[in-house]
Amino acid sequence: MTKADLVKMVSENTGIIRKDVSVVVDSLLQCIKDSLAEGHHIEIRGFGTFRLKTRKARMGRNPKTEEKIPVPARTVPTFKFSREFKLSVVDLNVEE
Repeated sequence: MTKADLVKMVSENTGIIRKDVSVVVDSLLQCIKDSLAEGHHIEIRGFGTFRLKTRKARMGRNPKTEEKIPVPARTVPTFKFSREFKLSVVDLNVEE
């Protein structure tokens, strides 16, 4: 499913025109990005949590030359689904 498919589905379910739904979806995604960029985490109860996670520095390897290369520590965005969300998805798959 693409963002356009999501916008179409929300528009059909709510009766709000696609253009307005698209603005809301884009705004939501931008707010999530901005909040993570500021170092905050976002918790959407019943859905999941967006967080920043720091990965440790480590020794990597160039696959072509087998040379060892130091990989610096870095911060990456992560998402963890809520338990309720996981259970609802599992329940849907069991019924099929």
